[in-house]
Amino acid sequence: MKIGIIQHRCVQEVGKNLDRIEEGIREAARQGARLVVLQELHNSLYFCQTENTELFDLAETIPGPSTERFGRLAKELDVVIVTSLFERRATGLYHNTAVVIEHDGTIAGKYRKMHIPDDPAYYEKFYFTPGDLGFHPIQTSVGLLGVQVCWDQWYPEGARLMALQGAQLLIYPTAIGYESSDTPEEQERQREAWMTVQRGHAVANGLPVIAVNRTGHEADPSGQTNGIQFWGSSFVAGPQGEILYQAPKDEETVAVIDVDLQRSENVRRWWPFLRDRRIEEFDGLCKRFID
Repeated sequence: MKIGIIQHRCVQEVGKNLDRIEEGIREAARQGARLVVLQELHNSLYFCQTENTELFDLAETIPGPSTERFGRLAKELDVVIVTSLFERRATGLYHNTAVVIEHDGTIAGKYRKMHIPDDPAYYEKFYFTPGDLGFHPIQTSVGLLGVQVCWDQWYPEGARLMALQGAQLLIYPTAIGYESSDTPEEQERQREAWMTVQRGHAVANGLPVIAVNRTGHEADPSGQTNGIQFWGSSFVAGPQGEILYQAPKDEETVAVIDVDLQRSENVRRWWPFLRDRRIEEFDGLCKRFID
């Protein structure tokens, strides 16, 4: 299956971001993509660098304006689109939500980000309620998609639960970058750790992984930090963790990658990790810590 990924810089104007995303989707479709994956919170700048109640105005309902626009585009181009939206569920209740749009323009399903970070320049707990939909893959015309969002990608449990329910792909829309005060060596270690842990999910579950990150520098409106330099590096890994494609760190990219889904079947026959799991010994995984 041909999978399109769109890595881009975001600007202040939501309309401009949406127009450029649409251009990218159209380009991916021209290159034959059947599935197009977008980066995390692609409609706007990464607003979680500060805590500002006015920024809740960026949120929208699902269904809403973005799902309608992407739905029309999916139907026109006959592609499945994985979006990432700031969801307004109710007054005072918001989520970081990935929405999968089917090729006929309907909503195939959604996933609400489960793990919510709270670190300098990533104050997501101020904006997002943790997801309550669980870890369940979404059925689409191109396969069963195990979609999670950014911080979820550090946790092997979510990837495993998706795999155990038949997910054929693990997909992570992402917004992550460098802390400017870290040394270049530490920055590179963090970027490589981000890739390594997700490649590990691919290996442990025998599934391809698609991670789509944003690129470019976004200033901190408060001036307390030097902002975030998003490290790009969007990539697609095969079921043995092999890198099928990696985008540059600092360039906008529209790429289409051919992924052989049948290869997962062969890899799982060679490495039958699911067969050999000692599930009767895993009770401790349901505890925060084992004293």
